[in-house]
Amino acid sequence: MWEKIQNIFRIPELRRRILFTLGILVVYRIGGHLPTAGIDTMALAEFFRAQRGTLFAMYDLFVGGNLSRATIFALGIMPYISASIIMQLLGAVIPFLEKLRKEGEQGRKKITQYTRYATVVLALFQSYGIAIFLESLAPNGLAVVPNPGFGFRILTMITMTAGTIFVMWLGEKITEFGIGNGISMIIFVGCIESIPGDVISTITSFRGGELNILLLAFISVVMLAVTAIVVLMTQGSRKIPVQYAKRIVGRKVYGGQSTYIPLGFNTAGVIPIIFAQSVLAFPMTIITYIKADWATDLAGLFAMGSWFYNIFYAFLIIAFAYFYTAIVINPADMADNMKKYGGFIPGIRPGSKTAEYIERILTHITLPGAVFYAAIAILPTFLMSAFHIPFYFGGTTLLIIVGVALDTLQQIESHLLMRHYEGFIKKGKISGRAGRM
Repeated sequence: MWEKIQNIFRIPELRRRILFTLGILVVYRIGGHLPTAGIDTMALAEFFRAQRGTLFAMYDLFVGGNLSRATIFALGIMPYISASIIMQLLGAVIPFLEKLRKEGEQGRKKITQYTRYATVVLALFQSYGIAIFLESLAPNGLAVVPNPGFGFRILTMITMTAGTIFVMWLGEKITEFGIGNGISMIIFVGCIESIPGDVISTITSFRGGELNILLLAFISVVMLAVTAIVVLMTQGSRKIPVQYAKRIVGRKVYGGQSTYIPLGFNTAGVIPIIFAQSVLAFPMTIITYIKADWATDLAGLFAMGSWFYNIFYAFLIIAFAYFYTAIVINPADMADNMKKYGGFIPGIRPGSKTAEYIERILTHITLPGAVFYAAIAILPTFLMSAFHIPFYFGGTTLLIIVGVALDTLQQIESHLLMRHYEGFIKKGKISGRAGRM
């Protein structure tokens, strides 16, 4: 393994890409410690300590803790992610966007440009909401914003929107000149940001007697097993064989080869979990501002770890997985494209029968994938309530870390093999999310 790591830095282009990526991520982490002007960060930290399980805590996870510190990157890359999801959903219902999506590289560039414009609009809107929200906070009577007003709101909007645009630019530069998908790498850094603190809290709990050696060993085995299963499910896919008929054009023969269409067990990835978290966290966040007995009872029902929370959470993830898969993959388009280029699935008639066959397979393989992702999403609350572990393991964080790590390793593997170096594994290949349809 050490020799394979050395091979990475023997390739000038790959070495340059990796160092460039690390440099960009360092810049991102530095910006994550520059607070927005006019905010008492100590008072804000006091408020966020009481916000576990709410929409604020979930959002703060994806921006690497920048929201709880109210930094210039407080919005992180989330407005861009939201804009991308919105454009993807609109592409299925607006003919103009659907036409652009089918135009190839030029259409993709136009959609990317529209996504950037939508990102700026969302960032302005969200930053204004954060400014109003920060002005309303006064934990223990200490105001988070000592001098609220129009000037603070405008300054916050300009600062956080510019921060989001800069983070988006950093991600695009990583994709262009670095290694891996830039946007995913930035989210990845935000997810692993809490790991050092989790390690320290675990050691403290072990020394304090809250965790014994047997429980610590059991938790370690569970973490390794769950991570291995997540890797298998992320790489797993159902391969539909496709045969292309031979075509003679002049003196050349085209087609005649066999290939396959890989359909992942959960094409939607972590998007259903993000949707479900938003739906569940929203009422919990609203309830915290209502002072009434019924609100207290309702808060207990929606509290993280309750039976209602877990069941409803799992149901939402499964439902959103089917919904998003139906938006992303269109079996009719896949069947038409195969028919256009002379391709067919052995034993299945081209056209509508092929579309029905692909749709039936998608329906069957999405269910186990969605159920598995729902189980991974519920795992952190189960471990924390049943075993009182002092850190958050599983959920969206684990899925993102595994997915981005596989994508990055796949790109490094491709660079090594292209230059006749031995890859990380001797048999098979690493297949991250990027290779999926």
